Amino acid sequence: MTKGEQRAASSERERSSKSLLAARRSPLARMPWWIRDLIYAAVFIGILIGLSYGLEAIPITGMAYYNRIIVMIGINITLAVSLNIINGHAGQFSLGHAGFMAVGAYFAAYLTVFHFGPIVDKLVEGSTYAWVARNALLLTAVLAGGLFAAIAGYIVGLPSLRLRGDYLAIVTLGFGEIIRVMILNIDKIGAARGLSGIPTWSNFFWVYFFCGLTILISMRLVNSSVGRAFLAVREDQVAAEAMGVDATKYKVKAFIIGSFLAGVAGGLFAHYTPAYLNPTMFMFVRSFEVVAMVVLGGLGSISGSIVAAIILTFLPEGLRMAKGVLHMTKDPRMVIYSIMLIVLMLTRPQGLLGRRELWDVLARRKDTIPEDPRDEGSTPTDKLDRDAGPPVT
Repeated sequence: MTKGEQRAASSERERSSKSLLAARRSPLARMPWWIRDLIYAAVFIGILIGLSYGLEAIPITGMAYYNRIIVMIGINITLAVSLNIINGHAGQFSLGHAGFMAVGAYFAAYLTVFHFGPIVDKLVEGSTYAWVARNALLLTAVLAGGLFAAIAGYIVGLPSLRLRGDYLAIVTLGFGEIIRVMILNIDKIGAARGLSGIPTWSNFFWVYFFCGLTILISMRLVNSSVGRAFLAVREDQVAAEAMGVDATKYKVKAFIIGSFLAGVAGGLFAHYTPAYLNPTMFMFVRSFEVVAMVVLGGLGSISGSIVAAIILTFLPEGLRMAKGVLHMTKDPRMVIYSIMLIVLMLTRPQGLLGRRELWDVLARRKDTIPEDPRDEGSTPTDKLDRDAGPPVT
């Protein structure tokens, strides 16, 4: 067979394999990416609407309490995944996430209490216009709170991200405390009394809509060029800079993205029951709780942060029964909670999932298991075996 015939046969095999792969692809995979994403978004929103109405219709005593736990899980997932962008992907150590959450919560609440609330109050209660206006203004307030928190993240990030490790942690911790003390002295937003009268516009749908959006942003970010730069800075900042990566620029980007999402979570938290804000809600202990979720799940693991946020939100509530079971006069649940955290970190210091994702630790799908022995490299026809064999004379 001549070289021309060999090339023709090879190109024919490539065309047949491509056509076979195209035939095996699902109809969704053959669609343009933007249509496919719109379909996924519509399905996701439909599921959220169904769950939102379904949870309210469940005839269980104390369902409002369980619904609040579920909503708080969604808010904590948003906080944990957003901090994972900074601590896990970019390799920084921030302890000021509660400060960004406070900025978003108070700014969003300020807008709704003093500007947006009076507009909705003028509309007929229960009308379609009031419903549309309430949700549109909530979305505007939450995004504005996230934007204000992102500005705060840029202000604190630009001068301080030239630091590393413990020094950066101290600076971000100090920033969180500065924010809290500033709120304590601003009488317009309640100062030490707290800000009350915030409309309860946030609900299950909006919390988990932004929760899913945060997860999507984090996943797409890791697989982008910006995410690769984050990982390079995390692994070795000196080597990344030697290869032309502006480490300070990308660390500031990570801070801006993480602080924006933390501000969004704060805005949703502010508009959920009891719709009351106090500076004590955003002390440094709150930052430690979010850091514990990220570390427990595994630094750099998105699904690990989600699992850890669910566990650490549910665990204190699930341990409420410990007082009655142990017949104690004082509530021992926080002691048990702390002991369980210590045991988990001693047994799994790398976190529940390490740097892997949940789908990486599950078994491979059956259709990915090679059917041909040559695909496993176990036959003498494998290229590595041919190369390792004796030379042909």
